[in-house]
Amino acid sequence: MAIEPVRRSFAILEALSRRPHGTVAILAEETGLPRPTVARLLDTLVEVGYATRVSRHAGYRLTDRVLGLAQGIRFIDHLVDIAAPHMQRFTQEHGWPLYLGSISHRAITIRYSTAAESPMSFERTALQRRSPMLSGALGRAWLAFSTEEERLAILRDLGVRYDAKLAAIFARIRRQGHAFSVVTRTARLQGIAVAIHANDRVLGCISMRFTRSAMSETEAGERYGAPLTVLARAIAIDVASE
Repeated sequence: MAIEPVRRSFAILEALSRRPHGTVAILAEETGLPRPTVARLLDTLVEVGYATRVSRHAGYRLTDRVLGLAQGIRFIDHLVDIAAPHMQRFTQEHGWPLYLGSISHRAITIRYSTAAESPMSFERTALQRRSPMLSGALGRAWLAFSTEEERLAILRDLGVRYDAKLAAIFARIRRQGHAFSVVTRTARLQGIAVAIHANDRVLGCISMRFTRSAMSETEAGERYGAPLTVLARAIAIDVASE
């Protein structure tokens, strides 16, 4: 359930982000909030440094502090820039398409893919596609290699109880070094994923999608588990050296 004052505060932030400045009257009209509520929330945003009062006529504007809220997005762009050449070389050598994902609101979002360059690709694009945390290879790799604190927070947000069964699954993924998607018996495609991690922090995850008719999970792990791990480690080293 949404916390109403937080929702209203973000509504005002979003409204201010669409213009150089705005008065209480304009912001109230755009957000549908009462003017006294808008005024109180603006006072709070000014106090914490995310907005400033320009003048009585112009109203309020955002400060550059809001840029800090986008640091995670800028890091994702940075990660894509570093990972892309490594992923392209892998696809050129092995043929299969790769997908780079990062966590975003209870799922993994695909940020980059070599599908368009793969001779064995089954889709031309997958950018911004969301993959489930508990059944997708990317999400399972993220959960397995994240810290215990982050893992518990993610599962709590998903409304999932962290029991012995899940703990055993994640422990097995860590031992193997890679995760597979949970698919139905009739599914045509499967994914194997590894985590890009440094200093106990997962930076992103990479999956390789393949047809189940081409190889089994065991064969995929034996053939590509190690090369994918090497790939993820090389990306992590490059990120750390920047």
